[in-house]
Amino acid sequence: MPADDFDPGLILHPRVDRSALITVRMVKYSVPAHLIGQRVRVSLRASCVVVFEGRTVLATHPRLGTRGVTRVELDHYLEVLRHKPGAFRGSTALAQARAAGAFTAAHDAFWAAARKTSGDVAGTQALIDVLLLHRSLPSDAVIAGITSALSVGAISPDVVAVEARRHATTHTPAPASQTRGGTVVNLPPRRPTNPHQVIAHLPEDTRPLPTVTAYDELLCRRQPDPAPAPAETHHHTPTGTP
Repeated sequence: MPADDFDPGLILHPRVDRSALITVRMVKYSVPAHLIGQRVRVSLRASCVVVFEGRTVLATHPRLGTRGVTRVELDHYLEVLRHKPGAFRGSTALAQARAAGAFTAAHDAFWAAARKTSGDVAGTQALIDVLLLHRSLPSDAVIAGITSALSVGAISPDVVAVEARRHATTHTPAPASQTRGGTVVNLPPRRPTNPHQVIAHLPEDTRPLPTVTAYDELLCRRQPDPAPAPAETHHHTPTGTP
């Protein structure tokens, strides 16, 4: 069997435009902004669109059936928006992240507190630094880190990162072998291969011993051999003159 998995999708190679978008079947999908101007490999599948850079998966979007629409991920634009924080509030990426539930009330609360403490520009940049944590930590850990930082009044991405890593460490799920109850199966004993052991494990034979009595009866029914014919006697007559 081949080492690589079989890709069931249609392979395309669109070019990334200046808005970090690719066009697939008249639908636009976002990719990381550092790929602007390059061609990427796309696997168009029945329910999703997977974007690769070499063998690395860069983005996975649900496949949209309505032509002319655009689907973007906020994470693909974070580096650009950090350099242009003024464009963050009205960005399409933020609007779609809110609609999808990826940008939560905890993010909004941190953003509001950061802007109140450091101003709009620095506060938005602090929020983007927090959003970048989602690339290396689970979402629930980042949300827990935001909540912990806000509870002590520490409006700092560094504090959020520390608390998020602590939450990820202390709430690591146990291995599946410990948490998931399995069914105990009694395997049959291994069959012996030694002939004497095989015979010893056979059930007792209750059949009677073989007998040759029936063959003895056949011997009694045999016809006697016919008597031999008497031998022919030859009389010798002497010759000559008496």
